[in-house]
Amino acid sequence: MSYDSESPTPARRRLRGNLVIVTAALVPTALAGWLVWQAMGGSGGQDDKPPKVLPLPSAPAVRPSGNGNAQPPTVTVTATPKPSASASTQSARPSGPLAGRVVVIDPGHNPSNFKHATEINRQVDIGTNKKECDTTGTDTEGGYTEAAFTLDVSHRLRALLEKQGATVTYTQDNDRPFGPCVDERAAIGNRAKADAVVSVHADGAAEGQHGFHVILPALVNAGKANTAPIVAPSRELGVRIAGKFVHATGMPPSNYVGDGTGLDVRKDLGGLNLSTVPKVFIECGNMRDSGDAALLRSADWRQKAAQGIADGIGSFLQK
Repeated sequence: MSYDSESPTPARRRLRGNLVIVTAALVPTALAGWLVWQAMGGSGGQDDKPPKVLPLPSAPAVRPSGNGNAQPPTVTVTATPKPSASASTQSARPSGPLAGRVVVIDPGHNPSNFKHATEINRQVDIGTNKKECDTTGTDTEGGYTEAAFTLDVSHRLRALLEKQGATVTYTQDNDRPFGPCVDERAAIGNRAKADAVVSVHADGAAEGQHGFHVILPALVNAGKANTAPIVAPSRELGVRIAGKFVHATGMPPSNYVGDGTGLDVRKDLGGLNLSTVPKVFIECGNMRDSGDAALLRSADWRQKAAQGIADGIGSFLQK
């Protein structure tokens, strides 16, 4: 057996020296990795252990001894692929029986209309004649306003429709000082190319006159108004809403409008005359009747009212 001329003792010392250098370099690297894991929330979790793979921060170069051809190890980093844009778009698309349908909700009046008498009294063209831009609406004996009622029901209605996948737009959401005017309310539904528009109201008739009714567009062809294309689908929308409203709320049809049918046809409303898409108004009850007013003030009943309107819209759009 032959040996190298150099004794083994110095070789072992060099090896130990190299290992000390490597270890000294790797300790801060491992410590840095552990700190990254801690900063990212590694401690305190259900599995209080560092992940198997950590990002490697840059470390001081280890100078090899004896062999100038030594190469540092190669580290391969594989990037996590991002979800494709099409996948993100598909997951964001609404789903449900009303997906792809557009509904415009028109909350009657505006809570601040009473502060802008000059503006809302301005006359606008409704086709058959001219009429005031908007009105303040009515209220209960206790001061609960129609504008507050219509917004509350409209918010509930939107939630129900969006849950079924519909795209819902408002004509106003107490986000403007007054209005909009009745001609603009019609234009909002027209621009949206809505599949259905419902204007939410409550009436201001005399005590003892009670119940709900749905207002349908009459056949009008005058000036800027031509309701011929929407009379039939609007009637169908109104009939379906009336039937579902009775079922959901227990509110009877009006005893003072519509001869007990719950349906009323009018040609003096700009929101209907100027519409080019199916549209109806619903007077959910009479705020000046004590019995109806008690229902209209009830949050539980308003939820039922929203449900009845939503069911009617859904029935119409899924026919």
